[in-house]
Amino acid sequence: QPQPVESGGDSVQPGGSLTLTCTASPYMLDFYPVGWFRRTSGRQREMVSCINRWGNLIKYADSVKGRFTISRDNAKNIISLQMNNMKFDDTGVYYCGVDRLDRECRVEDESYDWWGKGTPVTVSA
Repeated sequence: QPQPVESGGDSVQPGGSLTLTCTASPYMLDFYPVGWFRRTSGRQREMVSCINRWGNLIKYADSVKGRFTISRDNAKNIISLQMNNMKFDDTGVYYCGVDRLDRECRVEDESYDWWGKGTPVTVSA
């Protein structure tokens, strides 16, 4: 089964940008919807964005709309999360989740079957 691996987490100042990537080599993720989730201090894991297998159905949390962009390159087996104009509240551990069912991507984390270990993101002045 796929084992997602996240990368790209770092420390950044408010207003800065980061790009997170998720892959699961040698397994190909092109069949699966993928979601980016985050766990911030004192809160449950929440969906940030998700994308269906074809990349044409995308969802964002209200808190990141207009700032974050999810994309996927199925040929390269990478799902990316471009984060711009970052805020203190974006600090947390970001996780990539893979849904084993070919369907519209879901906002609930229980809908995802395989998870990476997360990559930490810190926004501080």
